[in-house]
Amino acid sequence: MGTNETTNTTPTPQMGPAEMSGLARRLYARADSVLLRDQPEQQSDMRAAARLIERHIHVLAEIRRAADTTEDESTERHLLDSMGGA
Repeated sequence: MGTNETTNTTPTPQMGPAEMSGLARRLYARADSVLLRDQPEQQSDMRAAARLIERHIHVLAEIRRAADTTEDESTERHLLDSMGGA
């Protein structure tokens, strides 16, 4: 009767570190392009978004390392769940 799963949404595919890194590179490249030279706020926002993505990749790697090094199965499962079940 009680469930945590919703029936009105479709699951979104997860991006891996390589895809996230590629997205960050594209955001940096677009921010540095001549097309946005007259829009410094947008350039700044794109660079900030790219930095956040890179930081997220780093945090995911740290969580993965922690999950790999722990000997407690419950902790490992919790860490992996916090990464979206990766």
